[in-house]
Amino acid sequence: MPEEKHADLQPGLLTEYLTDDTGFFVRSTREFERFQSPFQAVEVHDTAAFGTLFRLDGHFMTSEKDEFYYHENLVHVAAIAHPAPTTALIIGGGDGGSAEELLKYSTIRSVTLVEIDLAVVDIARKYLGKVHRGALSDPRLAIRVEDGLAFVRASTETYDLIVLDLTDPGGPSAPLYDADFYRACAARLNPSGAMSLHLASPVSHPERIRAGMAELRAAFAIVVPYLVPIPLYGGLWMMACVSATLNPSYLTPLEADRRISQRGIRDLQYYNGDVHRATMALPNFIRELVQIVA
Repeated sequence: MPEEKHADLQPGLLTEYLTDDTGFFVRSTREFERFQSPFQAVEVHDTAAFGTLFRLDGHFMTSEKDEFYYHENLVHVAAIAHPAPTTALIIGGGDGGSAEELLKYSTIRSVTLVEIDLAVVDIARKYLGKVHRGALSDPRLAIRVEDGLAFVRASTETYDLIVLDLTDPGGPSAPLYDADFYRACAARLNPSGAMSLHLASPVSHPERIRAGMAELRAAFAIVVPYLVPIPLYGGLWMMACVSATLNPSYLTPLEADRRISQRGIRDLQYYNGDVHRATMALPNFIRELVQIVA
C-alpha cells in the first residue's frame, strides 16, 4: 500500500488504497475500537461482509470470516512439506491466526510468538476469538512482546518453521523486509527447516515482489513463490516458502493429503493437497515477474 495515509471516504466506509488510483472498501456497521498504540493506529469494526474486522494504520489486517485464506496458506504450505515440525517461531502474528494453524500439528511442542505491539495481542484476546480460536492461551505458545528483528539477532534457538506474519513494509515492520534480516532468520532454522512469509499483490505492487524475491534469493538457496486469493486484501496475493533444503513444490497432492490425515489436522477451510500444488502453478506474467523459466 502507498506510504501516505488516505482518509476514509465517508463515515462508516472503510477504505484502503491499493495504489494511488485503485482501492478497496468495506462498510463498517459498528466501530468497536479506535486508538493509537505506541506503534500504530488500531481499529476494530463489525462488518456485514467480513464479521469482526481488524485494521492497523488504515490497512486491513484480518477478519473473522476470511482469515483462513491467509493463515492456512501462510502456514501449511511449509508445515506440511516439513517431515515432522516440532518447534516454530512467529514474528508478528499477534492476532493468533498463524499460531492456531501451527498448533493443529500434534508434533508441535512449542511455538514462540514475537509481537512488537502488545495492543495487537490484547485486541485479539478481546475481539478475535474466531481468528485465534483459543491459541493465544495454549500452553505450547510463548508470547514475547518485543522487536522481532532484535529477537532474531539475539536468539540462539533454532526452529523447524519460521512464519513472518507481518504488516506491509513501513513503520515497525520496515526492517523485516531485507536480506540481512532474512539471513538472520536463516541462521535460526534447523537444517530441514523452512520459513514462510507474505510478499505483496502482484497486480498492485509488482515492484515490491521483484525486490522481495531478490532479497530472499540473497539469503536462501530455495525460494518458492506461490499465489493465494485473499478477499480482504483486494484479490490475488503472493507468498513464499524459503529454505536451505526444503522445497514444497516436490510434494504431490496425494502425499500432502496423506500427511494432513496422518497428522490429524482438522478444520481446514481452504488448504488441501490439490491446493498445495495449485498455489505454485504460476501464470506466465507471474513467472516473468519472479523470473522463473518453465
